[in-house]
Amino acid sequence: MRHHKQLPTLNDHEYLILPESVGWYWDFPEHSVYRAAGSLNNFSIHLVLDGKGYVQTEKITHTLQRGDAFLYFPMQEQRYWTSDEEPWNVRWVHFYGKPLTDYMREKDFHLSPLWTMRQWKPLEQALDQLLTEVEENAFLQLPRLSTLTYAALTEFVANAIPHTSSKSIEIDQRILDLLPTMRNSACQPFELDYWAEQAGVSTYYFCKLFKKATQMTPMTFITLSRLQFSKQWLLENKELTVREIALQAGYPSVSYFNKRFLEQEGMTPTDYRELYHKD
Repeated sequence: MRHHKQLPTLNDHEYLILPESVGWYWDFPEHSVYRAAGSLNNFSIHLVLDGKGYVQTEKITHTLQRGDAFLYFPMQEQRYWTSDEEPWNVRWVHFYGKPLTDYMREKDFHLSPLWTMRQWKPLEQALDQLLTEVEENAFLQLPRLSTLTYAALTEFVANAIPHTSSKSIEIDQRILDLLPTMRNSACQPFELDYWAEQAGVSTYYFCKLFKKATQMTPMTFITLSRLQFSKQWLLENKELTVREIALQAGYPSVSYFNKRFLEQEGMTPTDYRELYHKD
């Protein structure tokens, strides 16, 4: 099945990014693309949701499966196709914008077209929202169109890591499932052994998987969660002292709470409360 929508290219516009086309192919074993270098002047991102397909770079053919993605820069040669036996389910977007080449190069995305997503569901959802918008409004709502395209690009940039043939880099879904519970429990004493046990892995492997899934350590995640709660309480609970909020956030030492708050927010809890109570 092929489901795609085309849009006109706007040569003179004020937006950071706009889509040229967006689509979704599944159960389409005829899907095969070759574009010579210099033939297509926009970026493209393809996300494999299921099945299997291939991307050729120079004389090497790479196999891509669920959670893998590939990115082409403008004017690049392109060669990719689906598997006959397991046709891939793939979502994609072609997009353009003057600042994008420098931005993507600064992020080193010019080094390879092949990537694997730490979390691929957010990108799938962003591409689905973009496709729905194009179906309903075409290019009549350019600000929203640009916003949704940028959201898809942001999800790709945030979650893409270099692709390898080994699935040892695959993110364990158990870590992602634990994040909401860990956040809600962040103000309680943090016990690494407990959370590793919940994931069913050793503490070493838990930390390794956690870093791949979130790009931060478990303790950093806990600290950020505690600070989020404490910022909310500082503004909403004026009757509570900073010391009481520190205790409530999981910091028995108010001086340590002040130190962590200052490091992360650039001001003390007291200064933060005074600044934002003026709003």
